[in-house]
Amino acid sequence: MNNYNMTLPNYSIGEQAYQDIPRFCRKWGSRAVMIGGKTAMEKAADRIAEAAQGITLTGRLWYGGEASYENVAALQAREEVQQADMIFAVGGGKALDTCKTLADKLGKPVFTFPTIASNCACCTCVAIMYTPEGTFIEPYFFDNAPVHAFINTQLLAEAPEQFLWAGMGDTYAKFYEATISARGEQPEHFKALGLAMASMCTEPIFRFGEAAFADNKTHQPSEAFREVVLAICVSTGLVSIMLTKDHTPDYNSGLAHACFYTWTSIGIEEHHLHGEIVAFGVLVCLLYDGQKAEYARVRDFNARVGLPVRLADLDLTLADTMTQQIAGMSDVRHYPYKVDPERLQEVFAEIERG
Repeated sequence: MNNYNMTLPNYSIGEQAYQDIPRFCRKWGSRAVMIGGKTAMEKAADRIAEAAQGITLTGRLWYGGEASYENVAALQAREEVQQADMIFAVGGGKALDTCKTLADKLGKPVFTFPTIASNCACCTCVAIMYTPEGTFIEPYFFDNAPVHAFINTQLLAEAPEQFLWAGMGDTYAKFYEATISARGEQPEHFKALGLAMASMCTEPIFRFGEAAFADNKTHQPSEAFREVVLAICVSTGLVSIMLTKDHTPDYNSGLAHACFYTWTSIGIEEHHLHGEIVAFGVLVCLLYDGQKAEYARVRDFNARVGLPVRLADLDLTLADTMTQQIAGMSDVRHYPYKVDPERLQEVFAEIERG
């Protein structure tokens, strides 16, 4: 049996999370480059700089607008990046994934500062990479997770509520996709642990999601909001790390994400968020798998909070589903059965009938 090691991210969460920056970052050096999205930097950069006592910022850089290898290469050539001991990654999933990939290629530690609660990128050791035009290419894996995630709930509560809304859909997908992918197998300890933890990606969403969404609308970092943020950013991140370690097999994805990645080729992200699309993909996933009760549960939740329940909610029709491509995606390669495009089309039709 091979040896293995596991590196997990640390995190601080709360309205004063940035006060922990000196404690966890100064041991890695005295110079950091801050890289992120434009809006994210406007909202968070000054707060981070003020809290980062004893750390000099070599620069504040835009990540480039897409999680692409081209943007990583451009940042890698910047003097501000080369001079830094560490990278401060600020923003949403694509900004964080760009910075994590950059840090991996440079061998520098990366610290994450999520500014929206839409995904688990702040804690994972994978980046989802795209072409400069926004079409999905591949997941890029690395051995180490971010050193520390600073999750400022006040800042996240000030963000538009549609990001938390979409994040809930991306989060509950983890449990359903992982448990289907691992069905009938006896995984190694770390993957079994990830599967056991996966329910923490669903139950807090269904218990606290509606209240958290309402509190986000009024910018209140309530207890319900905090619980949902923890599910989106931390629980899902930890499960992702455990389920993707060694990548063979990879239980981390499934039919819901196969729908999303297929539809990136037709530009669906121009008008819809990742988690919003994945939330609809979960309905496809559950109905195809014959989980009628869970399908009804998720559809009811989606309807209550306004997440998609029909293709039209994503500006798609039955003619747009691309079932052949979905069935051929790597996300369903490890499913316990082969996804059949004709059966998949029937599932889409059934969803449309309500």
